[in-house]
Amino acid sequence: MVEKRKDIAFYLKLFPLKMHPGSYERAKEIECKRSLALLEDSFNGKPIPKPECAAPEIDQNIKLGQQLGITGTPTIILPDGKILAGYRPAAELIKILDENAKNRLSPVKKVSRKR
Repeated sequence: MVEKRKDIAFYLKLFPLKMHPGSYERAKEIECKRSLALLEDSFNGKPIPKPECAAPEIDQNIKLGQQLGITGTPTIILPDGKILAGYRPAAELIKILDENAKNRLSPVKKVSRKR
């Protein structure tokens, strides 16, 4: 998707789930190193080193996710604040993002009241 649409940006927030053993420590190390390579290794089930920093961002992400009612991954938060839970194929996600942008950019219709 990134190759097709240079105008779309993704901001990744690591949100380890308790149901995945070791995900909390893995997330901390990925954050410590700020490494996409480690993220890919983790997704592919490869071992990654133990965290070398405290990575408080992970606890902040968990807290934010709880406040927003997020219980699983992937979860996408659209620019208008709408939350989409679960995986979406690239074509469907592009369509959702385009529609979201169109709705945010369309002019507000003024309603006049009769007196």
